[in-house]
Amino acid sequence: MFPPGFHAQPILTGDAVILRPLRVEDYEALSVAAADPETWAGHPSKDRYLDHVFRPYFRFLLNSGGTLTIRDQKTLAVIGCSRYYAAPDNPSGISIGFTFLHHAFWGGDVNFAVKLLMLDHAFKSTDTVWFHIDPDNIRSQKATEKLGAKFSYRAQLALTNATADWLVFKLTKSDWAVRRMRG
Repeated sequence: MFPPGFHAQPILTGDAVILRPLRVEDYEALSVAAADPETWAGHPSKDRYLDHVFRPYFRFLLNSGGTLTIRDQKTLAVIGCSRYYAAPDNPSGISIGFTFLHHAFWGGDVNFAVKLLMLDHAFKSTDTVWFHIDPDNIRSQKATEKLGAKFSYRAQLALTNATADWLVFKLTKSDWAVRRMRG
């Protein structure tokens, strides 16, 4: 239940990346992006690089909707994905998460480029975007704080098929505008 008028699977194009809705035929390309163990360092599912672990995760992303593939603008290679979702703690709001990037794209501007497109799109329909991050995923916590999001609370939520502990970060439209002006 997203806000009225919000389109959860847009095509978004920027200088560094192209985001488009995940499709069943994206499995091979996305599994290649996910196939390196280093990509999952810091994630709660450290073995997601294994096909028998990644395949059900891909089905979850495909069936749940809101998932966008991330393509490198230069090569058009699929390098990861991210997702819009309505979380149980804010069912009429917009959350962004389930993001992964092949580790070769860490540490640069790619994550910011992805979030720039996704946040600009989301803030056309809402004044607040939420992020749910595993307490052990320090890399994602820091990246989310760099966007201007602030830790809000801890919650036990079923964002997938199991209830887990999440750190919930909140980004307001005004905080995003300040962060965006800094580039």
